[in-house]
Amino acid sequence: MPYRIIDPKEYYRKDAYRRFTEDCKCSVSMTARLDVTELRAFSDRTGTKFYLNFLYLLSKVLNSRDDYKMDYYYKTNTLVCYDVIHPTHYAFHPDTETCTPVYSDYCEDYAVFYRNAEADLARAKQSHEYVRESTQAQNRFDASYIPWYSYDALHVELPDGYLYFAPIVNWGRYREENGRLMLPMSVRMNHAVADGYVIARVFGLLQTEINEFSRGESIPHEDQ
Repeated sequence: MPYRIIDPKEYYRKDAYRRFTEDCKCSVSMTARLDVTELRAFSDRTGTKFYLNFLYLLSKVLNSRDDYKMDYYYKTNTLVCYDVIHPTHYAFHPDTETCTPVYSDYCEDYAVFYRNAEADLARAKQSHEYVRESTQAQNRFDASYIPWYSYDALHVELPDGYLYFAPIVNWGRYREENGRLMLPMSVRMNHAVADGYVIARVFGLLQTEINEFSRGESIPHEDQ
């Protein structure tokens, strides 16, 4: 779990960091729609799972900026930035209507990530155990799919004053709008490390990645 320590006095958001860790501890949530028409077509064309393709691109985006890889060690009052963060996603069990966390590792190589995440998901579907995140390394973000509804807004609540910096990302069912498939996604981050611009960039970066990735005529392989 490599990381580097950030000096709050040298942090580029130092004024906002001080305000939102001392005076006004709060978070920011944003919901918007992404055009996933081409990603759906790519998934169908290549026989791959839309869910895993989306998870890969989301993980890639959240690893592209230090803003999304921040953490706070409360025991030592230390601000850190991880080298890489990994997705915690979920396997739903229809029989019990419960979920099992799936702890996948991000890899920039799409073929490696896809193969490993698919295996992680398959294993989790065989167990109803809720493996606590405390058993995992801290460099993780939450990625939760809500396939039962194409919502318009979603807000994740955490205890007041809790300095939890990892992104919490939810997305719902896509729906057709004017001939395009539009998917709702919500991003929650702590205001100490993110403002409206930083969160909005998640949507912009992800839309760009979706568009560029979907133009591929074949799945990138490990040996390509």
